[in-house]
Amino acid sequence: MALLNSNKNQTESFTFASLPTSVVELKGLPEASLDSAFKTTALCIAVLCNLENDANATWEMLDYLKGPENVNEREKAFIKERLSGKQYKTFSFFKGATPENDYMPAKPYTITVSANPYSFEEENWATLYVTSGGADSPRPVRLRRKPSTNQWFINEIQCLADIRIPTKQDPWA
Repeated sequence: MALLNSNKNQTESFTFASLPTSVVELKGLPEASLDSAFKTTALCIAVLCNLENDANATWEMLDYLKGPENVNEREKAFIKERLSGKQYKTFSFFKGATPENDYMPAKPYTITVSANPYSFEEENWATLYVTSGGADSPRPVRLRRKPSTNQWFINEIQCLADIRIPTKQDPWA
């Protein structure tokens, strides 16, 4: 069971010159091997940034990241509800994005994904964390490993809770 405790307090950062806008672009990224939960988590956030531009392409990319399952209608409704008029949430997870700069991340886009001592407690399951420039604590993403391919897939996108609104939108700023 060394695998279960091998990633205690580990962090990994990923840098993207641009964010994927299609499943073809997504599959062309080195992280698309999905051979680590960290890679899959980083790609999940990168993909969600495309929702406002092209929802159908975003669902196709999320389907790829979910592996043997597709994004169901309940999940789509949840994601749409959480991000409607608040697309800045997804960009807030990238380096340099803060309420003061309307969550405009530095380019190239860099995201850090972290694990804690409990992230890999259950075999073939992981809960990893991404930190938003507008939140006080890291936000979770739940993943599941497919043992036959050793790939990690998105199970639940739990990181879309509200954050501080951009300063320009805050009447109290």
